[in-house]
Amino acid sequence: MEFMELLTLEAVKVSNSVTSKKRLFQDIGDLAASAYSLNAEEVTEALRAREALGPTGVGHGVALPHARLNEIDGVVGVFILLEKPIDFEAVDREPVDIAFALFAPEDAGVEHLKALALVSRTLREPSVCSKLRANPDPSTLHTILCEARSTKAA
Repeated sequence: MEFMELLTLEAVKVSNSVTSKKRLFQDIGDLAASAYSLNAEEVTEALRAREALGPTGVGHGVALPHARLNEIDGVVGVFILLEKPIDFEAVDREPVDIAFALFAPEDAGVEHLKALALVSRTLREPSVCSKLRANPDPSTLHTILCEARSTKAA
């Protein structure tokens, strides 16, 4: 699995208006709706329901919210770079400025886990996160993410 399969350019955004986790989930829902024709309210609610089980802030300023949805056929992602970090109740209590949300069909077992592992491994790389934080252009962010794992695999 590659980032190109998970993330379209239309699903990448830089935001300066997010001030809370709730607002971030709304922005992710809106972006998923425009990029993948998903229902924004269902996406937002699915993220909130998953987050209620435990925070998805994995540390070092990175959050990996994820949810399963009835309305999709394959695993897709949404990436948002926040200009101002927000409290996300992350495991290291650090504020979050990188959010990569994943959505999978209800019955996607292994594909969902593979995608989550790919994103997690990639965003654990300090050099990748530094490049992302230094480039506030959605097209450049998309390229950085799509090239990060393919160069590791070579």
